[in-house]
Amino acid sequence: MRQAGNVTTYNERLTAPISWWLSALAFGLVWGWILLVATTWTIAIVTALIVSSLCLYGVWRFGSLRLSVDGSGLRAGSALLDDKSLGDVEILHRAEYRARLGVGADARAYLVTRPYLDRGVLVHVNDSGDPTPYWLLSSRRPEALAAALGHTGPTAASDIGEEATHVEEVQEG
Repeated sequence: MRQAGNVTTYNERLTAPISWWLSALAFGLVWGWILLVATTWTIAIVTALIVSSLCLYGVWRFGSLRLSVDGSGLRAGSALLDDKSLGDVEILHRAEYRARLGVGADARAYLVTRPYLDRGVLVHVNDSGDPTPYWLLSSRRPEALAAALGHTGPTAASDIGEEATHVEEVQEG
């Protein structure tokens, strides 16, 4: 289980990938180029700087979300799921994760997802006063996040191995 007190046992920042940063910069430069054709160098450079800055700021804000687990519970950005409300934790592989975002989703769930991550954890909420059935969180390290939350079940790697063994048995039989 987790340690008591305010000791942080897990901390992750869901930063945007480098391709997003380059795309934001390129978007600003394209706007500068478009205005260079139609106006002056000064207007084009100022426009490129302003548009690039705004786009880069947007990528930074979107990618500045932190997940952390400490003695008070699970934090996802500014939201807190306190220690008493933490329920079972499931590590979700790509297919399971995508299903929970689509047809397998509950509209009451609290989602902290990022489109550039295709795995995460599902944390059930054990609070009868809270209408939220679970939190679905994107993570680059779902096994570590689940372990910090006290998950003692099989890891994603062992689940994949079990699924592959099952598939091989079915194909042989």
